[in-house]
This record gives sequence, structure tokens and C-alpha cells, in this order.
Amino acid sequence: MSLWTRISDALAALTSGESLSEVFSQLRTPPEKRVGFAIAVIALGAKMAKADGQVTRDEVTAFREVFSIPHGDEKSAARLFNLARQDVAGFEQYAAKIAAMFGDEDAALCDLMEGLFFIAVADGEYHPDEDDFLSRVANILGFDQRRFRALRARFVPDAAPDPYEVLGVNPDDGIKVIRAAWRAEVRESHPDKMIARGVPPEAVKLAEKRLIALNRAWEEISEGRA
Repeated sequence: MSLWTRISDALAALTSGESLSEVFSQLRTPPEKRVGFAIAVIALGAKMAKADGQVTRDEVTAFREVFSIPHGDEKSAARLFNLARQDVAGFEQYAAKIAAMFGDEDAALCDLMEGLFFIAVADGEYHPDEDDFLSRVANILGFDQRRFRALRARFVPDAAPDPYEVLGVNPDDGIKVIRAAWRAEVRESHPDKMIARGVPPEAVKLAEKRLIALNRAWEEISEGRA
């Protein structure tokens, strides 16, 4: 059964009267957890895309870049996106359920946030309402402002990112500490690690921009201290 068939089944359960809590309670282990991750990214992404007042073609295209949707499953993906983007209300419930699903698995929640940032900047503009939306989602997922800024710095091209902020370290940390943080982030970006924590294979490409930002930050710091 494909990811998108499982998503279609989850949508059918929702429309038949099951609550969001009941549906998500069935998606706590692989491969069902991958379904929950995909639903969260698409639903939250659709609501965020609407947060700035419009849903652009670029933002819709971003979903296709994150998820490789087979031709036969396009209706299921479109149905979920259209249901979620009707308004901004209700995103807190989705965020709370995905936080409960992954618990303390910080890496999986980072994957989710990076997918949302990827969609937010797809139209070439990072709107203040999108920033407020993502900040509130991050708070529900348990991220403090420092962690949120580190994730934002990897995606939002509003200014040259602080390399220390990208890696989530302090400027006065020793080079060994910074190298360890960089290596840990790179390790968590490996496709096998991402799939193991519930990220669908279709969405592993989320790590591409992360790796570019992480490596650029490490190079800047290490060369500056050489």
C-alpha cells in the first residue's frame, strides 16, 4: 500500500466521523508514522501558505518537490491540501498531534519544520505572517527561540546567516564543540536516519538544503579560526 493510499484512508476516516486524535493515534509506528508526517507537512504547509493571504503556484510546486506524488495518487494529495488550506484556523491541533506522535524525537520535528520553511520561501518571499505562523508551530513542537532561529537561518535568505546560529552553537564555544555539533547535524541528515525516524522516502530531499547550509556554516567558522 503506497504512502498516498494510506493518506487517502486516513482522510476517509476523518470524513467518516473519526476525530483527528483517533486518526493520529493509529499513526505512531512505521510505516504509519510516515503517513502522519506527510499529513502534518501538507496540512500545516497548506495552512501556512494561506497565512499570508494567498496560495501561490510556487508554494504548490514546493509540495511536489518535497513529495514525489505518483500520477494515480494526485487526487489524495490535492484533497488533503485543499481541505487544509481553506483557512488558517486549526493548525495548532495538527501541530500538537504531531508533537505528541514524535514525542522527544527532536530530529523528526526538525525535519517537519524544515519542510515548512522550504514551502514558506518557495515564492521568493518570507512574509511576516508566515514567520509568526512558523514561530507558533515551533513553540508547540517544543523549540525555543534559539532553535527556531537556527532553523530559519538555513532557509530564509533575508540576510547572510550567522554560521553559529545555523549550527546552533555559541561564538565562544571551542572548535571541538562546534565540530561535534556540525557532525551530529550531518549524521542526522543521512537518508537512512531520516527514514528510520518516520520521514517518508519521498521527503528525504528536505535534507539537501540543510546539508548545504550546515557545511557552509562549518567552512566559514573553521576557515575563520584557522
